[in-house]
Amino acid sequence: MFKNMKKNILNACVLLALGCGFSGCGNSFLETDYYKGIDVDAGLSTVDNISTALNGTYYNLYYYYFAGNYAISIGDIPTDISYWNSKTGHFDGIYQFTFTDTDTYLKNIWEYGYKTADNAARIIEGAPAIYESSTAEEKAVLDRNMAEAYALRGYAQLLLTNIYAHQVKVNGTDFSSEPGIVIIDKPIEALAQVSRSTVGQSYEAVLSDFKNAISHFDAAGGDRGQLLYFNKAAVYGLLARTYLYLENWDEAMTYAQKALDEAGITSLTYKKESYRALYNGGESNSESLFALAITETQNWSANSCGTLWSTYNFSPSPKLQSLYGENDCRTSLIEWDATSSLTVPVFKSGKFSHASGNSAYGTNYIVNAPEMFLIIAEANLKSSNGSLSNAQNALLTVAKRNADITSVSDLPATSEALMSFIKDERARELFQEGLRLYDLRRWDEDAEVYAYSAPNVMYTYTNYKISNLLFPIPSAEINSGFGVEQNDWMGTLPKK
Repeated sequence: MFKNMKKNILNACVLLALGCGFSGCGNSFLETDYYKGIDVDAGLSTVDNISTALNGTYYNLYYYYFAGNYAISIGDIPTDISYWNSKTGHFDGIYQFTFTDTDTYLKNIWEYGYKTADNAARIIEGAPAIYESSTAEEKAVLDRNMAEAYALRGYAQLLLTNIYAHQVKVNGTDFSSEPGIVIIDKPIEALAQVSRSTVGQSYEAVLSDFKNAISHFDAAGGDRGQLLYFNKAAVYGLLARTYLYLENWDEAMTYAQKALDEAGITSLTYKKESYRALYNGGESNSESLFALAITETQNWSANSCGTLWSTYNFSPSPKLQSLYGENDCRTSLIEWDATSSLTVPVFKSGKFSHASGNSAYGTNYIVNAPEMFLIIAEANLKSSNGSLSNAQNALLTVAKRNADITSVSDLPATSEALMSFIKDERARELFQEGLRLYDLRRWDEDAEVYAYSAPNVMYTYTNYKISNLLFPIPSAEINSGFGVEQNDWMGTLPKK
């Protein structure tokens, strides 16, 4: 990747011509007038060009190699809540833990994660050069663009760290000195020698980016107020998620509440019909803080998450299905295709089902309010400044998705039992949001992975210490000779 770093910010229109359901180049979201991209040395000299470059950076985030599919799906596929019916070969190596350092999914996630981070870094570096000579109105746009660029880089590097490095904290044990990622604190030019920072340093860079994003939103007078662009509520939410992984419980609680306050969300949806309506596509999800711009005209077709969770044969595992109560509104999304059978399940794509009936049109809701309530609940249990009652009250907001739960008296009354409930509730609520792998790792669960023999709950590997799992750095990066060292990953795979 680092030998191929380009000075062009994007070449989105070439990518748009690949027949993935996108319209032609223009001024709409994720598109650009610049058919050959913007040259960093000369091109980031106007506010309009920086805004166009920002759209290109969103495109890299949104691409199916990264947050549009692979970088999100990898957080659910190799866990206890997914099931592969073996009829297609998509993600099978990840699911079965037979991947190698030449795995295509891992290579593509690495490439587009760094494209996102590097392009964002170029905007962050380029915008200040024209700031002082700009009008007050232009300065507000530049601050907002820098805020979004910081958020894009922070989120990309958080995903890269979680996927290619050890979990930073595992049930109280600190792994921050382990190898992390190549931090993109400034643009990396072609052929530059690089090196990996530690996991702790990688997390520090992520936190710094998110906090800089908030500062620039404040300087701009606010965000765009749109779900499909990074905004203050979403960044607060990502700060809460990051602090949760760092086991900084007080900060996790604080930022989760800030996210909810910024979004004006105090309750959730509890009826089956209204819950289903959250996933009609686009901006239909009133509980979401940030979503990708996947629509009926802009989507990844066969490469979409919706296709992966339907015709490419992934579905909720029998274990996950057993966790839902009969009167849980979330079961309204657990539907099966006409070709499905108990032994060879074919899912209708769940959160990607989309009102049109075409699962390719379903978008990724990246940061969502239910996660914030669950963070507040867990952090209250873990923090010396928290309380069991506060944890119960926050948890109840989500747990009421099950109509049989109506008050805190229906929740466990001890910290240990409530924590067990929270773990199951995160599985129920956050399915298909790509967070399960990191939950299992940080809790140091003796995991069950590679389910088989549906409809039975059977796993190829049990009692797997998944907190040790390391994915390999793509061999193409290692072999390029630009300084990235490989993970010692082979010994971390599960064994029978």
